[in-house]
Amino acid sequence: MTEPSKITSHGVPDHQPAAGGIAARARASVGPKYLSGLNPEQRDAVETLDGPVLVLAGAGTGKTRVLTTRIAHILSQGRARPGEILSVTFTNKAAREMKHRLGQMLGQAVEGMPWLGTFHSIGGRILRTHAELAQLKSNFTVLDVDDQVRLLKQLLQAENIDDKRWPARMLAGLIDGWKNRGLNPTQVPSGEAAMFANGKGGKLYASYQERLKILNAADFGDLLLENIRIFREHPDILRQYQQRFKYILVDEYQDTNVAQYLWLRLLSQAPAAKPSPQAVIPGQAEGLNPESGNESTDRDSGFDAPHRTGMTVAAAAPTKNICCVGDDDQSIYGWRGAEVDNILRFEHDFPGAKVIRLERNYRSTGHILAAASHLIAHNEGRLGKTLRTEDEDGEKVTVTGAWDSEEEARGIGEEIEQLQRQGEKLNEIAILVRASYQMREFEDRFVTLGLPYRVIGGPRFYERAEIRDALAYLRVINSPADDLAFERIVNTPKRGLGDATVQMLHDHARKRRIPLFEAARAVVETDELKPKARGSLRDLVTQFDRWRAQREVTTHTDLAQIVLDESGYTEMWQKDRSADAAGRLENLKELVRSMEEFENLQGFLEHISLVMDRDGGTEEDAVSLMTLHSAKGLEFDNVFLPGWEEGLFPSQRTLDEQGRAGLEEERRLGHVGLTRARRRAKLYFATNRRIHGTWSTTIPSRFLDELPAANVEITESKGGSAWGGTGGYGASRFDDMEAFGSSYSTPGWQRAQAHRDRGQGGRNGGGRGGFEEEPSPFSSAPDFGGSFSSRRRGPMTIEGELVAKSTGTTSEFSIGDRVFHEKFGYGRVAKIDGNKLTIAFDKAGEKKVVDSFVQRA
Repeated sequence: MTEPSKITSHGVPDHQPAAGGIAARARASVGPKYLSGLNPEQRDAVETLDGPVLVLAGAGTGKTRVLTTRIAHILSQGRARPGEILSVTFTNKAAREMKHRLGQMLGQAVEGMPWLGTFHSIGGRILRTHAELAQLKSNFTVLDVDDQVRLLKQLLQAENIDDKRWPARMLAGLIDGWKNRGLNPTQVPSGEAAMFANGKGGKLYASYQERLKILNAADFGDLLLENIRIFREHPDILRQYQQRFKYILVDEYQDTNVAQYLWLRLLSQAPAAKPSPQAVIPGQAEGLNPESGNESTDRDSGFDAPHRTGMTVAAAAPTKNICCVGDDDQSIYGWRGAEVDNILRFEHDFPGAKVIRLERNYRSTGHILAAASHLIAHNEGRLGKTLRTEDEDGEKVTVTGAWDSEEEARGIGEEIEQLQRQGEKLNEIAILVRASYQMREFEDRFVTLGLPYRVIGGPRFYERAEIRDALAYLRVINSPADDLAFERIVNTPKRGLGDATVQMLHDHARKRRIPLFEAARAVVETDELKPKARGSLRDLVTQFDRWRAQREVTTHTDLAQIVLDESGYTEMWQKDRSADAAGRLENLKELVRSMEEFENLQGFLEHISLVMDRDGGTEEDAVSLMTLHSAKGLEFDNVFLPGWEEGLFPSQRTLDEQGRAGLEEERRLGHVGLTRARRRAKLYFATNRRIHGTWSTTIPSRFLDELPAANVEITESKGGSAWGGTGGYGASRFDDMEAFGSSYSTPGWQRAQAHRDRGQGGRNGGGRGGFEEEPSPFSSAPDFGGSFSSRRRGPMTIEGELVAKSTGTTSEFSIGDRVFHEKFGYGRVAKIDGNKLTIAFDKAGEKKVVDSFVQRA
């Protein structure tokens, strides 16, 4: 029977209740409470439960609320049970937040939602269930990056490959990239395999995978790659999961890579009544490579193309109720394998899909949204939407130029101090940089000002050396085949088991194709080791056997404490007299406390392997300093965006490597940065910046010209002078030559002065310091006449340490005089040398200046 809302009469247009109208408000009043407060687009996304749905959710439009409310609606309407919903997120934090919100909506703790989690956690769960099909045991270890690199170093050494010329970390990156594209060792293109160690890349990848099986281990890429292989080779298992999941929901779909895309496409097809082992893999049926959208070969994708096999295309197969939420304008992780084409192709992959745009922003003011929307509109590869708000326009986005990166940091520091005096919390202030090396200037400045700050993206708790050591002990207990963990602690604390002993164990394990722990058990029964080393190794093997037996009768928290004590590891740090030993002991105690939240040791170890989110920092009120990539998903009242210069942002490396696609991703990164701000967004650029130890003159970013004039205001740096002056940029300290007096009377000086006067008359003041030169790139650089107000400011002095001899003129100032300098602020004269003053400034420290640049305070 046709739904009433679908019935139309000839010549009468379809009707939908107007937003905010009587019908819309009355309709909302009769629905469940969790639907109250949703705007029409959000409600449409929640209530459209049949067929594929793509929700284009702009920044700050409430996508998390839509996802959680949609799950609550499915459950409350009886459309599926909790165990029949697959909900995939990218971070554990997002999964926890969704569970918490669901509990609030449904009025009870969310139980029975086993398939709500990250790609890797859900993939890991499926792989543990079918581990034998991947030549693994169900208690396999998930290796982190450091362990992968250590294993690859061993393989390089075995192949006599110079690991300095061909670093293991480089190979790890290549293998991770291949796995992100769903490629196993036999499917890697020969050209790519030849990129490492003179053509040995493919062989090393195969050896690495073989070694992982021996160690009963998998890396993060395997958690999905092995899933895909199992689904391909065992259609009956795939059919079980297809039948299990009645609804699939995906968050941040724009950030999925090829492997995640293929995994989802396999699960999102309706189960076939009679599956064929030769079934076409979804997403490959059209002969397209999901990486690029172009025709692919068998080797590129690893799947048979239907135009070669004559099979029926899988795109015609019915799809399930899949809902993907994402924003193509926020796809900023292409460098780690994310494919924005996945979201752009959604309607092609899922014919008949409904696309719902969430464009009402609940975060930022009107001017910020207008600037962000105008910027991203310059991208061609997007589905299109325009963010809007019903709140006030607020303050305009400001653009400020600085003479150099030091002045940029000083200006931002002073603006932050001013905001603090106005009552703004430092926790609501963030500085988002394009490259991590930009942070040093701000850290130095904040230390000088005494401003508390935190760097987001620093070392995580579980990456500390003492924590990794303790976890290695627990990993060996959980999985005796974990060679990398065993090697890490075999001589920690010191047991007299040096490199020679470890190498002998490796040789024995490799020859017999057994784990390192079993090799140790065999070697201690021989005379191959010296008595002392043999006794120490025998004791260690015995200890692990005892701990493994205690695991069955002791809680995992007590076991961890026993291991740390009996192994001598706690005692090692107790005897350590270094300044950080006490802190390391506290970290070990915190590790044991953190285990209490988990049912068993394996669950805890899997959580540690999968956790990618940064631990919550201190509650101190502090400025947040981070890269633009780290800021995704965060929001602050005040956001500073320094370094908007060509070569830095957009990144020249990205442009060189990826061309237009790279430029569009950089522009999306700018869009993300702007939309982190609720009330104020402040953009900065410097005309001079030190990069890798070398000063470079820079050009303002092209993105500044792509901002709308009506929503942007040009301001002067509070840290000194920059924008304005000659050629539209900060005045040189040599522009005001009268400051030097008249004692320079050489012919060269007179010619320079004459050139200067002509330059100011004939070139609109474009001359620099009176020296004749070709117009610099900055003389013709955009003065924002098309995008910003074209008003010019008069020359403003920028003072550095003047390299010039004293003229012999006696200064009118005396030691101890209180003075004011336009750039450095207030200070006292500490030393006088002719007309040169050494001044101790209140904030800028001690500087040497010419007396004509200061005035009495």
